[in-house]
Amino acid sequence: MQWKRVLYAFFLVVVAGASALSGAVAGGVAVYRAMQSETPHNAALPQPSSATQQITEQKIVTTDISTAITDAVEKVGPAVVTVVGVVPGQVTFFGRTSDQTVSGSGVFISSDGYVITNNHVVEDTAEISLILADGSEMPATLVGRDPFSDVAVLKAEGTPPAVATLGNSDNLRPGETVIAIGSPLGDFKNTVTVGVISATERAIEVDQNRLMEGLIQTDAAINQGNSGGPLVNLAGEVIGINTLIVRGGGYGSAVAEGLGFAIPSNKVRAVAEQLIANGRMVYPYLGIRYQWISPAIARNYNLPVESGVYVARVAPNTPAEKAGLRPGDIITHIGEQKLDADHPFINVLYSFAPGETTTLTVVRDGKTLTLEVTFAAQPSN
Repeated sequence: MQWKRVLYAFFLVVVAGASALSGAVAGGVAVYRAMQSETPHNAALPQPSSATQQITEQKIVTTDISTAITDAVEKVGPAVVTVVGVVPGQVTFFGRTSDQTVSGSGVFISSDGYVITNNHVVEDTAEISLILADGSEMPATLVGRDPFSDVAVLKAEGTPPAVATLGNSDNLRPGETVIAIGSPLGDFKNTVTVGVISATERAIEVDQNRLMEGLIQTDAAINQGNSGGPLVNLAGEVIGINTLIVRGGGYGSAVAEGLGFAIPSNKVRAVAEQLIANGRMVYPYLGIRYQWISPAIARNYNLPVESGVYVARVAPNTPAEKAGLRPGDIITHIGEQKLDADHPFINVLYSFAPGETTTLTVVRDGKTLTLEVTFAAQPSN
């Protein structure tokens, strides 16, 4: 019976070991299955949603809002001024009229205090003052002015807050971005408007027998009070001085917008240098009183020419008298240039310099003559 007890004990040990082993195996399998259910073997991780992905990929970027336009304005703006002039009242039959205040714009072009503006802004003024960009006021005096180019130079009695640079207007191209800075209506100081170069070498008739030639056309908004202010390129250079606008009228019944014109900076520089040096522009002088002949006048009076100038008077001791001009002569050419609607007398005459010699083609009593003339300097009066 002893061996039965031993066998029974061995059986119990085997059963207990088997039970323990099967429990361990079952537990391991359960754990393994649980792990497999949470992260399947060789399975890709779940992709984040599109919103999560956008948030993950989004970067914080600090943008510099400074642009070429704002840089140019910051550079030139402090040099722009409002020009205020006082035109004395006139004595009339009803008594003396009150003084009149006029205004325009201007820009400092040198550390010596020279300011460029338009002639028509300061014409007939007795007192001139400048209002700076910061609102402070500075007195100024007139150095010289030129009605033909509509350029005037002032001298400020104080230190300029900034000085603008005159650029090269010969490099301008249609479509180029430009900025006008000035004081429209005299109240909105240092107003900035932006446009493009619409065209170059424009000619505008400003009065009988005179054109303003070589003008820059722009669609940057220009209004009364902008006259004399700078037209600026994106490099912060003054490439023109705003001078006039066209609203329509002679160009048709429709009202036009965006037709502004500026004097090219290269011309402004040349005129300003003479005004600063001499106080005036020195143009060639012929010494006649004349009447412009248009095709309509030629037809009405049955004249032997289509266009030209009728000599009404020849001043004594002048280039005209020395050349042999007489009252009643009709000048049709100066040098090789014919006088016509596109080439008025004053514009052709002013293309020559004092002391220069050329020829005049003259019709006298139905005959055509050629006279040699040497221009003198225009008298100061």
